[in-house]
Amino acid sequence: MAAAAGRLLAAATGSWVRVMPSGGLHRGPVLTLVPSRSLTATRSGAILPKPIKMPFGLLRVFSVVIPFLYLGTQISKNFAALLEEHDIFVPEDDDDDD
Repeated sequence: MAAAAGRLLAAATGSWVRVMPSGGLHRGPVLTLVPSRSLTATRSGAILPKPIKMPFGLLRVFSVVIPFLYLGTQISKNFAALLEEHDIFVPEDDDDDD
């Protein structure tokens, strides 16, 4: 159990210390792992630490969504104009003078 906790701690810190399966430490580069979890507490009841917060998360979302929304509206507007120009789809003008 202690060896597994040591491996987890070494992987979480991203240090140059590697925990060997025999329980010893080995100096060398550690592969960076992307942490992913769905629990907030361990089996013993200990609360896990806060996950790393992505900086500028909303800014990144808006910097992708807004330009592509604009691009999509321009493409659809131009395609609708092309359809109307070639009389493929022309809405009928209904006079509702009832």
